[in-house]
Amino acid sequence: MSERNTLIRSLHDVGLAAWFGGSLMGAVGLNGAAQDVGGQGAAADRISSSGWAKWVPVNAAAIGAHLFGGGGLLVANAHRVATQQGVAASTTAKTLVTAAALAATAYARALGKKVELASSTDPEDVEKAQKHPIDLDKARRQLATAQWAVPALTGCLVVLNALHGEQQRPTEQIPGIWERARSATHFMA
Repeated sequence: MSERNTLIRSLHDVGLAAWFGGSLMGAVGLNGAAQDVGGQGAAADRISSSGWAKWVPVNAAAIGAHLFGGGGLLVANAHRVATQQGVAASTTAKTLVTAAALAATAYARALGKKVELASSTDPEDVEKAQKHPIDLDKARRQLATAQWAVPALTGCLVVLNALHGEQQRPTEQIPGIWERARSATHFMA
């Protein structure tokens, strides 16, 4: 009855681990170190922006691996989603939290680029920043919030993964399938 999905599960889990861990390390370590070294102003923004920019390709690969693995797991477990009580609800919750984490990640990147541009000393960037002025203090506050939202949301995904793992136990599958069938039969009557 059970098939192994080691590759897609590994892509899913390792991708999520990197997304969660990298965003948490960035919010705590990178931003903290940038403030320790650069203070509260443009120098800290430049240090932090440089670190986050170096993380972007790795983060994109991690997110891609997580999404690819998640899609594969959804296909592999479609029968459980359809027949086991509670699996569709947890899958829906996981999908919504993933969408929110993706949105928070994209928003943080967009804000980060604005702060990076506004704090740059490169003449071309200074010119671009002058053409598109921003409230730098407001952008910094929004960026800090968005950067903390990412590990919070991906941490929720880790917890939902644990729930999915528990739902895959044989002792959970049979009662869950039975309960779904019983409730569907009761609904029809």
